[in-house]
This record gives sequence, structure tokens and C-alpha cells, in this order.
Amino acid sequence: MTTIDDARGDGPGGEPLPFEEWDHPREAWLLSGICRVHRQRSLLLEMTTRALFSTVLVFSLYLLLVGHYGPGGGFAAGLVAGLAFVLRHIAGGSDDLGAAVRVRPPVVYGVGLTIALLSALAPVAFGAPVLSTAPLAVDVPLLGHLETQTSLFLDIGVYLLLIGVVLDLLRSLGAGIERDMHDAGEAR
Repeated sequence: MTTIDDARGDGPGGEPLPFEEWDHPREAWLLSGICRVHRQRSLLLEMTTRALFSTVLVFSLYLLLVGHYGPGGGFAAGLVAGLAFVLRHIAGGSDDLGAAVRVRPPVVYGVGLTIALLSALAPVAFGAPVLSTAPLAVDVPLLGHLETQTSLFLDIGVYLLLIGVVLDLLRSLGAGIERDMHDAGEAR
């Protein structure tokens, strides 16, 4: 009769592996990304996050682009993208998040705030009230004729603003949590 320990295999000394270590990589080459040290983590969560991260970001871009004509917009799309980065941070820690994002968070939300502010005030230059919107049609060579609203630029600014704020929170709060865990002797 086969037991769970027989199916899982033995540990380094011949004893059965504890349940907590079943999903830990046994070999150094199995460690993913730029992380080359063994730490407590869930390999299942990490691999699922790697599969879902790009999909969630593409869905957030979809919400951004259809926000004027249906549910979505810059705020909803920014929250969805922020949740993708939170999931990536939970799965891999701040090291994995640093590998995913090479731009500093203050730059991201600064650019987002600038785009939102300029798109809100741009109609004043044409004699329209603040936050006015107008249809915008563009002919793109591969995509053909595209129609949208100028409010898309405001949505893009809000989108970048929210992503930058979430990344900054993860950088500051996440680093503090990891520092406190390290000081308490709970190495991650």
C-alpha cells in the first residue's frame, strides 16, 4: 500500500518530508526568476501568479480602453492592474516585484498625474469648460479607422496614477513588513 510519504519521496536524510516542505524546490536550478536563495514560499502560488500576471494586465488594458462606452475606465483598470502587482508581490516578495517593474513608482504616478491634469485643462485652450470631452478619430495603418473620446487621456492618467500609488505602497509597506520579519527572525 502506498502512503502519501511514499508518493512524495524522502527528504535528504532518508526521512519523509514534512508537509510544509512539499512545494519547495529541492534543487537550486528549480528556483525561478532572479531569486537564487531558498526561502519559504509557495511554488504553486508563484507559478499561478506568473501565468495570471500578464492576463490580468491585458484585462486591465481592456477595461481602460472600453471604459467610455461600457463598464471600466481608468479607475477600475488601475485597480485591476494594481491587484496584479499585489498578487505578484505576495507570491514573490519585493525582489520579484522589482524584477517586474523597472521604473520607480513616483515617476509612474507623477506621469499619470501630469497626463490627467493636462487632459482636464486642455479643453480650456479651445474655449470649452474644464473636463470637456470630444470625439477623436484616428486612422492607424494596421488597425484601420479608430474612434474614441478625448476623455481616454484622462483615464490613462488615472490608470497610471493608481498603478504608481499601488507600487509605492507595496515598495514602502512591503519592505517594512519584510524588514520586521527579518528582525523578528522569521526569514522570508
